[in-house]
Amino acid sequence: MPADRVFNVLFLCTGNSARSILAESAMNKLGGGRFRGFSAGSFPKGAINPDALRLLERIGYPTEGLHSKSWEAFSAPGAPQMNFVFTVCDDAAGETCPVWPGHPMTAHWGIEDPSHVEGNDIERERAFVTALRYLENRIKLFMALPFDRLDAMALKAHVREIGQAEGASSRRGDAA
Repeated sequence: MPADRVFNVLFLCTGNSARSILAESAMNKLGGGRFRGFSAGSFPKGAINPDALRLLERIGYPTEGLHSKSWEAFSAPGAPQMNFVFTVCDDAAGETCPVWPGHPMTAHWGIEDPSHVEGNDIERERAFVTALRYLENRIKLFMALPFDRLDAMALKAHVREIGQAEGASSRRGDAA
């Protein structure tokens, strides 16, 4: 794969309101124009979790254009072709995903859902900060891979291994 190529990365979660939104924004902030992040859900909630949005705005991550949407938007004709599809919640990893145009590489990068944390504002913010840190760590490991020197099998092994980094949720499978 050419070193100057721009890679499209889709992050999937069931509701597309927290983890996948955090990952999309982080990829677009950290990707340096070489990686473009997108997100979607199998059963989108239709709105971004307010705690996720507050965190992204507070740390200066991009929020323009973020919205909760169905993964069907990315399997439809005319949709951006994805190079990688990562599930970030265990429920989405267990679902039958659409057939993605171009047959992107897939892996499961599951982390616990910060929106399930109950408590005061500080406790909820801590959960979202932790989730974002885990996602940022995975994204940085991913972006550091020598794409131009890895064959497809080695690259697939690396992206799956990244999903086992600190903070991995209990499911250890891969995305469909």
